[in-house]
Amino acid sequence: MVERISSTRRYGRAIALLGVFVLLTGCQSFNQVKSSLPMPVATHEFAFDPERDAVVGTLQIVAAREEDTFSDLARRFNVGYEDMVSANPGVDPWVPHAGTEIVIPTQFVLPDAPRTGIVVNLAAMRMFYFPPAQPGEPRKVITHPLGIGRVEWKTPEGATKIASKTASPTWIPTPSIRKEHAENGDPLPAKVPPGPDNPLGTHVLKLGWQNYSIHGTDKPPSIGLRGSHGCLRMYPEDIVRMFNDVPVGTPVRVVNQPTVFGWRGNALYVQTYPVLEEDKRDQAALRKKALSAALESAQAQHDLRAQLTVNHAVLDAVAQNPRAIAIPVTQAGLTVPTYLARSMRVDNRRPVGATWQQDMGQGAGQDTGLELTQRNGDTAQPLKPPLRP
Repeated sequence: MVERISSTRRYGRAIALLGVFVLLTGCQSFNQVKSSLPMPVATHEFAFDPERDAVVGTLQIVAAREEDTFSDLARRFNVGYEDMVSANPGVDPWVPHAGTEIVIPTQFVLPDAPRTGIVVNLAAMRMFYFPPAQPGEPRKVITHPLGIGRVEWKTPEGATKIASKTASPTWIPTPSIRKEHAENGDPLPAKVPPGPDNPLGTHVLKLGWQNYSIHGTDKPPSIGLRGSHGCLRMYPEDIVRMFNDVPVGTPVRVVNQPTVFGWRGNALYVQTYPVLEEDKRDQAALRKKALSAALESAQAQHDLRAQLTVNHAVLDAVAQNPRAIAIPVTQAGLTVPTYLARSMRVDNRRPVGATWQQDMGQGAGQDTGLELTQRNGDTAQPLKPPLRP
């Protein structure tokens, strides 16, 4: 009898200890439960058939985590901050709230430009690098988000080339930049040496245009915003790859195309971006011209494309409210909400093969001192100096 009581007590203590263990390790155990959603796909390198298609990537939707901000999500998925704002109207970019569905605009219509070298679309704040095709291999495009010049220091358009490359650069502010800083009560030194506080980041691709370059940044959350003195900024991890892969002499073409059309499969897609403040062109006329060119292109003659009818309702909707998402405009009855409803939901984690190597919760976009700038109107000035190259 005594032995039975003792065994019962030992069994009870074991159960109690097991309960304590579960309570102490419960969070870890639950965190190890795999999501039923598919893994997100990488968003920066794609193979495509230039004879048939001008759309790459896949639109993805995630559920926000409690600690997420748009800056975090943007860097995790290699997109720009302003694109996140455009794709998710009405969502607080700093407190999106856990469980909120967030559209990640990771499908891209290629700019209407030669598929060679680097093409920059200022309206999209994005670059597209078309490396030379190797015999027997498909054409590839590598694409990354950019930060571009502010309204009063706009990035020029036109054709140039990569003139030189520099690792661990020293920043020498131009006299005009130093004058502006001095007038704002923020004098600059004559030189800023290499290091974590250098606004050029770790690598520079100097353009053929004097005083303009593609470079890294010490302020990663500025990617996808207008905050530079005309240069093109990249995430620190992206500029390293471009520096290693892009040879001196590579052609660079800078365009400004707020509306781009492109074919993929049996659909014509459109992607619209907010118009830059200084762009005073007739956007409706430009959109009509671009649509006509897409419908009359050689790509439009493939398969059943020539028989398709444009859905002007969805085209007008995204023209009036640019969302930075690629959406078909040749599907009858399609609307933006119905398209998003059927788009791919993925797990909210770093895509396999992503350029950003940190995982969630490690502060991808945390930088409270950032001089965030908006595109439009009276919020075009930095919220906090200093100004950057």
